[in-house]
Amino acid sequence: MQAEHEETREPMTATRYYPIGIQTFSEVINRRCVYVDKTDLMWQLQDRYKYVFLSRPRRFGKSLLSSTFHSFFNADKELFRGLKVMQLEQQWQQYPVLHLELSMAKNQPSAEKLEETLMWLMNPLAKKYGVDASDAPSPGKMLWSLTQKAYEQTHMPVTIIIDEYDAPLLDVLHEEGLLADIRRVMQEFYSPLKMLDPMLRFCFITGITKFSQLSIFSTINNLYDISMLPEYAAICGITEQELTTTLAPDIELMAEANGITPEQMHQRLKEHYDGYHFADVSPDIYNPYSLIKAFDSKRTGAYWFDSGTPSFLIRQMQHFRTDITDMERLEQPASAFDKPTEAMTTALPLLYQSGYITIKGYDRESQEYTLSIPNQEVRIGYTEGLLPAYIGMNGGDVQSGFAVKFWKALRKDDIDLALREMQAYMASLPYVEGFKKKLEEAATREGFYEYTLYLIFSMLNVYARTQVKCHRGRTDLVVEMPATTYVFELKVSGTAEEALQQIDSGDYALPYRTDGRRVVKVGVKFSADTRAPEQWVISN
Repeated sequence: MQAEHEETREPMTATRYYPIGIQTFSEVINRRCVYVDKTDLMWQLQDRYKYVFLSRPRRFGKSLLSSTFHSFFNADKELFRGLKVMQLEQQWQQYPVLHLELSMAKNQPSAEKLEETLMWLMNPLAKKYGVDASDAPSPGKMLWSLTQKAYEQTHMPVTIIIDEYDAPLLDVLHEEGLLADIRRVMQEFYSPLKMLDPMLRFCFITGITKFSQLSIFSTINNLYDISMLPEYAAICGITEQELTTTLAPDIELMAEANGITPEQMHQRLKEHYDGYHFADVSPDIYNPYSLIKAFDSKRTGAYWFDSGTPSFLIRQMQHFRTDITDMERLEQPASAFDKPTEAMTTALPLLYQSGYITIKGYDRESQEYTLSIPNQEVRIGYTEGLLPAYIGMNGGDVQSGFAVKFWKALRKDDIDLALREMQAYMASLPYVEGFKKKLEEAATREGFYEYTLYLIFSMLNVYARTQVKCHRGRTDLVVEMPATTYVFELKVSGTAEEALQQIDSGDYALPYRTDGRRVVKVGVKFSADTRAPEQWVISN
């Protein structure tokens, strides 16, 4: 809905205001921005639980939800006129609110600096309630004193909201010594929360990752994690139903600007931003940040990656030697990805919690989840971020030069021309500095070229899968275009003819002959010296 009061709502006009960069509920409402009403879920959550933890990817609406809780417990009733919570809440009692945004405390070089920053964040609240820093010399003691003073002065239980609790920890995940020091500071900070129970009305903590209660939240063993509960799967993000009802006018406006029908625009938005699921039973969830940016600019783009792929994620993927080509389909129990960050033995929990893979299905009998990349935006964005880290290519160079020619050849279904463009480009490729030794070792293995082709196709928004199981083995690479399916077999030591023969003898193309698309078999030999396609054979 446009954030306006129900009683005075005006007829829809062509002007829609979007909360670009606005994470404060009162600002969204007062500026009359488009707002998708989640206040019924918010109300149910605070009515049912006292200590709540929610994990969601970055830019997924956690901060706006935290701010909405703040306004609710502050009894800012006027802001909620026309919203669902008005039918649920009867009392509108005002409570003191301690709301801390810990994204301001990231990138701290030492435990001492983190302590200083936490104290600085609480300084406005200390002034409000008259707490002297000399009487509360540490973050945990300050939190205790603030809660006690607020409770004593108002005679009302206190609401504590901590948004992005893990921000100080994420960038030091790979620095074992500093991580331990930062963790100790955070332990001391959170330690009062359970002891403050008699003085608390509600405690809401959000973050991207899940650090175990023992290592971070100390004695708070009653913090309830709602991150994978079906009833709260849609508390952040935009559902398919919300898109086609509340945001239907925005689809129409964007469709008009792009000269296509609303149905075509809807499908384009779905391909780019839909596909998230946060429970075994979950509606389709769209990335809210990217969706709003697309509506405002009237263009689809990889907006979630405006600030780049998080460095902490790349480092962890490299640390655990993550096979990125597996990301298209993973079948795992919840224990493999819904687990504390410090207990990781693979990068899977971080990939899931960061939103780079999501739930795509659930088998109740085996209790296994199917995980995959959510949508085109994520596939393109993370591919560009991974090109330098995994195969030494510069993502910008790929996109600015070779990509356009390669894409045009693919659109013409001319795989021969596409491979010639790839041959010319890769033979003279400017690889990322410092990658030479690693590259020379990798170039002797066929898996390196699977990675290379997979990432290039993914960057161009072409659906590609590696090591695809079939009746008689595994296909190196399957690429699906609108009119054609390409079945690739890659060789380094063998010949292109041998690669094509392997496709035929293994019946690798057989599963794709019934979907109406042309099937093209491609055997490719790569040179370990030039790291480019050396010869290829194509057969329809």
